[in-house]
Amino acid sequence: MARVLVVEDDQFVRSALIRHLTDASHTVRSVGTALEALREVAHVRFDLVILDLGLPDLDGSEALKMLRGITDVPVIVATARDDEREIVRLLNAGADDYLTKPFSVEHLSARMAAVLRRARPVAGDVPPSTVLRVGGLAIDPLRREAELDGVRLDLTRREFDLLAFLAGRPGVVVARKELLAEVWQQSYGDDQTIDVHLSWLRRKLGETAARPRYLHTLRGVGVKLEPPRPEQTP
Repeated sequence: MARVLVVEDDQFVRSALIRHLTDASHTVRSVGTALEALREVAHVRFDLVILDLGLPDLDGSEALKMLRGITDVPVIVATARDDEREIVRLLNAGADDYLTKPFSVEHLSARMAAVLRRARPVAGDVPPSTVLRVGGLAIDPLRREAELDGVRLDLTRREFDLLAFLAGRPGVVVARKELLAEVWQQSYGDDQTIDVHLSWLRRKLGETAARPRYLHTLRGVGVKLEPPRPEQTP
């Protein structure tokens, strides 16, 4: 079953969604604002987000853009707007599917199943995985799992993508522009986005920018990932 984040400010709708998803054996977290949603996806790895557009702090379409800046988790937009141009705009902005309110729980379940099938590889189609190893780090790109010294790392999707991309180029300084293009699929963007994710990733690797072990930032150049030197090994 899936880990689902429900972003809905209407308490009645929110409670109904939580009840239905829980009854279907999904693990559910819920928030009522866009900013709460952004905090959740930055620190918890979800399989799916159900995003209402009529949020009190930010329009859902803006929230979608901000979500896409930090994660590639599948998003189903729940909206009362049925204008075709608006729906096309949302899909182009990064939504994986949409539901027009009101909708039945059966309709929601079917859309969720379809989105999750597209997001997850079929077991029989997955070739043997090549695990990337850098020092005590082991990163499995196909299974999207990472370990540090044998301990599983709980990474968000974007944190995993960033770590895996750097681990595929150990010791190589990767320019921020390349990180934006390859990890965020953006031709331009705010360097602060990278800095924030590096900070979160460092925390999970047990290091800091002042005392790096694996992640090293070269000011004005880029970022590299390399094994810790012997004197840095605990």
